[in-house]
Parts: sequence; C-alpha cells; structure tokens
Amino acid sequence: MVEPRGRTAPPTPQSRPAGLRRWWGQDLDALYDRFWAARAVHVVRRGSGALDPRGPSLFLLVEPGSFAFFEPKDLRRTMSWLAPRVVRLRIVDLEPAEYREEVVADEAGRFLKINREYRARTRATGRAFVTPDPRAAAAWAAAPSLREGWREIRRLVGDEQIVPARVRGRLFRSGSVRAENGALWALLESFRRQTTVLEGVYEFQPGVWLHETTEVSAGARFVPPVWIGAGRALDAGEVVVGPAAVPDRPEARALVTPVDWENVRQPDWPFLIPSFRGRRIRRVTKRAFDIAFSLLVLGFTLPIYPLAIALIVLEDGWPPFFAHRRQTLAGREFPCLKFRTMRKDAEKIKATLMAQNQADGPQFFIKDDPRLLRCGKWLRRFQIDELPQFINVLLGHMSVVGPRPSPDKENQFCPAWREARLSVRPGVTGLWQIRRTRAPETDFQEWIRYDLEYVQHESWGLDLWIIYRTIKHVLTG
Repeated sequence: MVEPRGRTAPPTPQSRPAGLRRWWGQDLDALYDRFWAARAVHVVRRGSGALDPRGPSLFLLVEPGSFAFFEPKDLRRTMSWLAPRVVRLRIVDLEPAEYREEVVADEAGRFLKINREYRARTRATGRAFVTPDPRAAAAWAAAPSLREGWREIRRLVGDEQIVPARVRGRLFRSGSVRAENGALWALLESFRRQTTVLEGVYEFQPGVWLHETTEVSAGARFVPPVWIGAGRALDAGEVVVGPAAVPDRPEARALVTPVDWENVRQPDWPFLIPSFRGRRIRRVTKRAFDIAFSLLVLGFTLPIYPLAIALIVLEDGWPPFFAHRRQTLAGREFPCLKFRTMRKDAEKIKATLMAQNQADGPQFFIKDDPRLLRCGKWLRRFQIDELPQFINVLLGHMSVVGPRPSPDKENQFCPAWREARLSVRPGVTGLWQIRRTRAPETDFQEWIRYDLEYVQHESWGLDLWIIYRTIKHVLTG
C-alpha cells in the first residue's frame, strides 16, 4: 500500500505482499484494469484467456505483471490521422525533474563539486500495444509468449497496419514491494471516474474516496489524495495524510461486480459535454433549461390531463392528484405531485403487505401491487403519472434530471448519500431510473450508486443522454 504520511487508523505494514491486499474488493491488477476501464479502454494481459465480449473496442495489450500509465490523448493524433489497426507503443519513464544534481566527494568523503545534468534521465522503457481490433486482442490474450503474441498480431493485421509511437508515462513491474507501491501510488494520483467502475465507492470529500461500509466520525480529518478501504472505521481526531491507500479490513466483503461497459461509454454524444465547468453557469443554464423544457412538456401533454383525471375519479373518486412530502436542495420539503394511481386507502393496506416487499433498503415494491387502480397500471406504464412533476420543476422544487425525490425517512439510511443527493434538485427522471435492474436485494444499492454517480459527474452531456434514454424507454417499453 502507499503508506500515509501521517496518522491513520489502522495502518497496514508496507511489506505486506500486494497480492494479499484489497481495496474495495479489488487487488492491484483489478484496480489497474478498472483504472483503464474508466477511460473506456479494455486491458488485455498476454495469456489471460478470453475477452469480455461486452467491452469497448479499444484494447491495451500488456505483459502480465506490467503496469503502464500514459495519457491516451497523446495517441489521439496518431489514431485519428493514420487509423492504424495496431499502435506499437514505446513508453518512456523519465525522471520528473528537469535536471539532476550529483554531489562528488573524494575517498575520504570530502566535498569536491556538484555535477548537474540538464536532461531528464530515463528510468525505464517498456512496450505495450493499443488496438481497436478484437482479433488482435484475442490473439494476445491466447499467446503463451511475447514472441508468439507479436508474431500472431503481425499475421492478422499486416505490418503495414502497425504504427510505432513513443509516449511519456510511468512503468512498474510486479515482483517487488517498491514497484507495486509505485503502481498503487500512480493509481491513487491518476484515477478518475471511480464510481463508474467501482461498486459502493463514493467521494466523501474532494480527493477522499471511501467505501459505503466505511465509518467516519465527525472529527476525522483527511489530506488528499486518500483511499479508505471497505470495513474501516475512523474515530474523531484521526488524521489521514495522503497519498494514502488504506486497504480493506481482511474480514470485509466488498461487493465486486463486472464493469458496466455501457455505463462507461455513456454519454452517447460526447460532443455535448460542455467546455465550461463553472457551477454558477451550470446552475443558471440548467434552471433556464428546466423552465423551457417543462413549459414545452406541459403544453404538449395538457390534453392528457382531463382524460387522466376522468379515469381516476370514475374508478376511485376524488382527488385525482397525490402530493407526497419529499426533500429538495438542503433538505427543504415540498409536495411532489403525481396523478394518483393507487386506492385512497393504499397507506393503510401497505402495513399488511410488508412481508411481500421485493425491494431492499427503505423502499417498498411488489410486482403486482393489489393497491394499484386499473387505470393506474396504464398511467404508470407510460409514466403519465409523473407528468404533474413538471409543475414542481416550474416552481423550482425539482429539475428535469436529477436524483429521485425521496422523503426524509428514506434519506436517513446513508448520511453521505443524503448529503450528496440533497446538494442538487431532485429530478423527474435520472440515472437510477434508466439504469436500475430490479434484481433481488440490489435496488437500494443501485439507487445509492447511481445517485452518487450523477452528482459527481453531472454535465449537459449526461443530462441530455438521460432524457434521450427516458424518452426511448417510454416509447418502446
């Protein structure tokens, strides 16, 4: 592990083999794979076997036990202009300083002079391959040796389709504690978009990443970058000074799921991601968009209102609307409007149905809920019951896109999740609504994951992609 430069609880000896340590359920190799997966790059180790067929069509081919770090943008021009089938990378690891000083002494240790070298020294060089060709990646995964892997790649794509390139980066090879710690340090400093590839991980403070099973007292302090593993507990007064990567407790069981490659690849329209990141501009422009979009939706859907009201009133009487107390920015409560889809005595009946609850966490869900009105099933099928929430958007209670609005009772289950989701307005639609699987015992975990992911990565590209997916889901079911 990267040893913290300060007091932490509890420290783990640096000499412990990296293969025995886990961070959020991942060993060093798996963390490295997820580091590149967050950049939509599929790491393939020679001799590793089959590829993940769901993965992206950009592969980084490396030797077993090798950890290479470089900026993909350095290859952008080569990949765009030459469109090669394989890029043969020479990765050069240079000293970080622009010059190097060496003190020269005689045999008795007396100072003689200082030599300065004004060219950065090369610490190491290494080879790797980048390819969009799954055949080349599969050949590398099946190769028993470097020579045979390289020969098979050349046979498949042809020498004329292989382009050499030189990039600056960092190189580490497993086999020593120092090298493995160096690789972990590079991950600690360079990892981005962790929540897209690591289950149950969230940013507690800028540069401080925790697992959902980590307990942090109010008085604990951090100097980033810091990772705290699963099952750890930090008391008031504890100070963790980074760079520090505290591994999981041995008995902790962090949930490890396959990489959701579709999630990594989104948004589908990367050119929509804004060049500005100013929070103030983001808030103002998003609010303007919310108002304009809501007026447009309400104008188009207004003819549906009399029909929906008539169906509800004829089946179960007045009122046709249901207003539930939910929380918005900073925990302020508001009446979240919907067309009523359940019987008027639904809350009374709920107590007798709790044993049939199919959702984990604070939610309540039954596939064929007997409380639903006949017209309610139709209203929910096309999400017509959500249309009055655009009135909430106009009133400033909600946004078009954001975390699902929830009451105070549900927001008490996870303090870090509560603080994150109440830092933005809740949305009529959101990442959780289009990503949820309804798998048994996972719905609440997915809810936390996708809410945190949206708050940490909100952008215009993501908002428009969510709106597109929501419309597609409503129209196609």
